[in-house]
Amino acid sequence: MLLKAEFPRNYEAKTICCFVLDTSGSMGGEPIAELNNGLKEFHEEIHNDETTAQRLEIAIVTFDNNIKIVQEPALVEDFAAPTLTVTGTTRMVDGVREAITLVETRKQWYKQTGQQYLRPWIILITDGAPDGGQNIHGLAQEIRDGMNNKAFVFLAVGVKGADMKILQTISGSLKEKSVGPYMLQGLKFSEFFEWMSASMAIASSSAEGDKVSLPKPTWTDGFEI
Repeated sequence: MLLKAEFPRNYEAKTICCFVLDTSGSMGGEPIAELNNGLKEFHEEIHNDETTAQRLEIAIVTFDNNIKIVQEPALVEDFAAPTLTVTGTTRMVDGVREAITLVETRKQWYKQTGQQYLRPWIILITDGAPDGGQNIHGLAQEIRDGMNNKAFVFLAVGVKGADMKILQTISGSLKEKSVGPYMLQGLKFSEFFEWMSASMAIASSSAEGDKVSLPKPTWTDGFEI
């Protein structure tokens, strides 16, 4: 039995990229405006790349004092870029866990519908620290396990004000090379999403296990992956 009443649009090998986005009150004003602009540019770049548009599925989870799946996994032609608003606090741990569950469920759907897929990406973007009482170390272990088992690639990006020590804990010490976290220079969301669209085009055209050379980013310093 299928996990959901949905059928593949095509049988290209899929890559899923799930963005986990901070929409707490501290992201208000220019940060959320720039994030929204970056998402729209990302959507346009993917839409204009015919191969990537057939292979890359995008999902969006937001977190403030609530967790929302703003965009279920879908090819770019099947959704419009959202306009995010801000409110409340920062349930970061719950947001990332929702994303992990979402990509694992999607992988099962790929299997049940006979679609090949590559390793998913989970991208966390936040300008703060999680609310108190959340299990940061438990999440860090889940991410380490997922990365070591090649279940997904996890990348944390901090916006000005982010607690980079917590993001470092979440990103963890891995058997594979640790990936991030990275600090966004200023509000270079456009540059970040331009880099993401180019990177996803490369990733979606590769084969599982390939070593891929991603573009040099202009949105941060000291990037390695």
